[in-house]
Amino acid sequence: MARFQCKCGVTLSNSKAPNDVELTVYTDKEWDDIINQGDLIDPISISFPRYDVWRCNSCERIYVFDGNKVVRTYILEKGDLSTLN
Repeated sequence: MARFQCKCGVTLSNSKAPNDVELTVYTDKEWDDIINQGDLIDPISISFPRYDVWRCNSCERIYVFDGNKVVRTYILEKGDLSTLN
């Protein structure tokens, strides 16, 4: 169980399970390795993602942790969706 203070001031916690803070994020390659283990996948054998990823429900910042250290922070930007191809 951990707590972390977001830059917006909100305290994030993963003490409740399930919660809306922790995200389970795998790279495409990691997920491909998991699903190609064999015919039947034992859920207990699925490894944890390389990084812990948390989202603030107030400001929607995304924090990427490597162990107990924040290695990336992402801030939501408003953009023009019409520019996507």
